[in-house]
Amino acid sequence: MKILHIDAFAGISGDMTVSALRDLGVPEEVFQAALSALSIELPECRFERGLRNGIAGWRFKVKGHDQEEGSEAVHHHHRPEEEDHHGEGHTHSHPHSPSHSHSDMHRHGHPHDHGHESSDSHTHGQNHAEIVTLLEKSTLSPAVRNRALALFRRIAIAEGSIHGVPPESVGFHEVGAVDSIADIVCACAGFEYLRIDRISCGELIEGSGHIHCAHGTFPLPAPATLALLKGIPFRQVNEPWEHITPTGAAIVAEFATSFTPMPEMSVESIGYGLGSRHTPNRPNVLRLILGKRVEKNTAETDEVVELRCNLDDLSPEHASSALEAMMKAGALDATLTPTVMKKGRSGWILEVLCGESDAQRLSEIILRQTTAFGVRRHRLERMKLERHHRDVSTEFGNISVKVGLLGGEVIQESPEFSSCAEAAARHQVPVREVHSAALRSIANT
Repeated sequence: MKILHIDAFAGISGDMTVSALRDLGVPEEVFQAALSALSIELPECRFERGLRNGIAGWRFKVKGHDQEEGSEAVHHHHRPEEEDHHGEGHTHSHPHSPSHSHSDMHRHGHPHDHGHESSDSHTHGQNHAEIVTLLEKSTLSPAVRNRALALFRRIAIAEGSIHGVPPESVGFHEVGAVDSIADIVCACAGFEYLRIDRISCGELIEGSGHIHCAHGTFPLPAPATLALLKGIPFRQVNEPWEHITPTGAAIVAEFATSFTPMPEMSVESIGYGLGSRHTPNRPNVLRLILGKRVEKNTAETDEVVELRCNLDDLSPEHASSALEAMMKAGALDATLTPTVMKKGRSGWILEVLCGESDAQRLSEIILRQTTAFGVRRHRLERMKLERHHRDVSTEFGNISVKVGLLGGEVIQESPEFSSCAEAAARHQVPVREVHSAALRSIANT
């Protein structure tokens, strides 16, 4: 299993993520192809080698959008009240330093199909619907396109909640800028290229103090950033600048499945993405760590209690209700099996699996809600597959898939019915079509 850990010890932004992916080993051609798939003209994008507090890495820059505040903050019109003015002038004063190594990605683009006359009209001030159209008309792979759409959707929901408007009506005066479109598309392309099975994120930190943005002077975190970080743990530190940008927050919310210290892994490669600030003590760097899960030879086991009873005078409707009550009450699993009882009468066998702590409570529910006069209880050792969920890309959007592993080997992958049903309802197609599309995507990944 391939694992990626996001070590955002100094925060995270879109451009730092792209830079770290490049340093991790994603070829520059992957990013260039992603930008070329957009039917708009973009300024020149390039990667430059540089140093932050002695740490070497790549920096992703969009021509005409290089600002001293760095870390994508100006993409979102956020200026800290206390600025660090060392900026890029420091690295350019050393003609032989690593910071001068760079490569350009010349973006010529496709013919315009929007009726727009210039690149600025394509990007600045776009609303969410226009960005959706831009991505849907692109030649990006379905997986990259769907991820980019999901990221912009997250940001639109966050901005909409702040401004009190529907997501579709949000005007991207912030993330609609050319640099953020480039950041999001390139980040999605980089993650897709690596074919990662699981992404975790370490502790997130945000600065303190205030910023100047489109809404006036505002305390950190910025409003959109805070909305995007709902449900995600982070803490503030006594450093008066923005560490987490809205795009950075959207990336961890979309891609990370857990927020924990670095999991046990065999490290294969490390990538450092540089921001533009030269900050004291904490280098303006994002670190990505790619590795493989350390496989264990033993299968996962646990202990469960099986509750079992025969029901010979319960209607199918009441039997079904009892089964539903078991699941709602916290059973691990519950089944009803038709059987023939004594004297040839039809009946049911109710079997319930639960944890030791739930056995007494569930037994009482069975006795109260069924016609049973007793419940047999057996303690069992259960061997089970390690499991997790991943998303696969289909023409109906991302579908959640349950993955089962034995000794580190994937031996089961099954589309989640609820995810298929939701996608089928959105697209007004039969569930089996979505399920089949998910199976095809599983076979191809």
